[in-house]
Amino acid sequence: MVDRRKNGQGGRIRLGVNIDHVATIRNARGGVHPDPVRAAHLAAHAGADGITAHLREDRRHISDNDIDRLMAEISLPLNLEMAATEEMLEIAVRHKPASSCLVPEKRQELTTEGGLDVIVGYEHLSAYVAALKEAGISVSLFIDPDEDQVRASKQIGADKVELHTGTYVEASGQDVRRELDRLRRAAALCEELELEVHAGHGLNYDTVMAVAAIPQFTEFNIGHFLVGEAIFVGFEESIRRMRVLMDRGRNRATPGGADT
Repeated sequence: MVDRRKNGQGGRIRLGVNIDHVATIRNARGGVHPDPVRAAHLAAHAGADGITAHLREDRRHISDNDIDRLMAEISLPLNLEMAATEEMLEIAVRHKPASSCLVPEKRQELTTEGGLDVIVGYEHLSAYVAALKEAGISVSLFIDPDEDQVRASKQIGADKVELHTGTYVEASGQDVRRELDRLRRAAALCEELELEVHAGHGLNYDTVMAVAAIPQFTEFNIGHFLVGEAIFVGFEESIRRMRVLMDRGRNRATPGGADT
C-alpha cells in the first residue's frame, strides 16, 4: 500500500487551472483579447498550483504562440494536454513542460468526450509515453474511471492518470452514487499500483466536494466552469471559490470517501 503522506494523498489537493476557453473567447473574434497568458498570471495570483493548456491539432483555442509565452512567462508548472501525434510530441519535447497529459482527440467534437482507450491503443501510446519520459516530462493519461484502463496505464509506464469526471458530473439520481463509486474504486486501485491520480472534466461548484472527499486524489484540472463563472464574479474570485470548496470537501474525507 502506498504511503499517502509520502505521495501527498489525503492532503491538500492541487488545483490546475485550464485556460483553454479564455483562448476560445479570443479566437471567436480574432485579435489578442482576452489573453490566456494573462489569465494564467491571474490564476497564479488566485492560488492555482499549475496551469493546463490543450494544444489541439486544429488550434481551435490555445495556439503555438500561447505555449511559447506560457513556457517563457509563467512560474507555475505547465501541464500540456496533447494528442498522441508526432507533431505534438515534437512540440512537447522542444518545450519540456512539467507534465504532459495524453488525451483522445476528434476533430468534430466540441470538447473531449471520454478517456483514452489505453488497452486498444497500447502499442501506439507506448511509444509516446516512452519518448516523453525520455525527455524528462512527467506523463499522465486521461482515462475513464475503469479499473482495466488503470492497470493498462500502469503497465504502459505512465506516472499518473487523470480520471474523467464528466460522466459523474452529468449523472442524476442513483447514477450519481454509481459514478462516484467508480471514481472511488479507480482511485483506490491507483493508490495500490502507485499511480498518482488526478481528476478533471466538467467539475463545478456543485460537484467538486464529493470528488475532493476521495482521499487518493492529488490534483484537479478545471477550466471551462471557471472561465464561465468569471463572467459573473471575475476570474480570480471564481478560482478562489473553487479552492475553498475543494478544501472543504477534502476536510470531510474519510478513508472510504464521503457519501452523497
